[in-house]
Amino acid sequence: MTTDGRRRKGEQRRRQLLDATMRVIERAGVAAVSQRVVAQEAGVPASAVTYYFPAIDDLLVAALADCNDDHLRRLDESARAPDPIAALARVIAESSDARRAHAAAEYELFLLAGHRPELEPEVDRWTTAVDAYLAPHVTDPVRRAAVAAAVDGLFLRCFVATDPPSADEVRALLASIIGC
Repeated sequence: MTTDGRRRKGEQRRRQLLDATMRVIERAGVAAVSQRVVAQEAGVPASAVTYYFPAIDDLLVAALADCNDDHLRRLDESARAPDPIAALARVIAESSDARRAHAAAEYELFLLAGHRPELEPEVDRWTTAVDAYLAPHVTDPVRRAAVAAAVDGLFLRCFVATDPPSADEVRALLASIIGC
């Protein structure tokens, strides 16, 4: 019983620290992340951060993995929708509004992966998941890679555009390049 309570409390603290990390990234970017800043954001002693994440890289890898878990869960849900391309379009379009802050943090972390090899497995996990999602719709691997690149580009466009495309517009774009 005690062990389960400690484990649950540890999982809650870890979640609290990851949420605080995401808020810091959303507000000020990856460069602002430090153990002290995350501790302050979470309202815990700095030693709590170092206990769960001994190095900043550990914290950043965990934050990217957490972002990825969320996106992969949403991809999986979209794949089971009656119109999986429309469902994917909605997920993409949400990066311009309801999930904008989350998208900002995720882009920061993905860009950081270009300089931090420890983050590369999470980028690979995303790329593999998008490829698997698209496989039933685009059988040719070269075309599928092009569509996957368009998916990533549409996420970015929805995130940065002053007037981002709607979910219906994203769906139309995807349909035109997929050929459905």
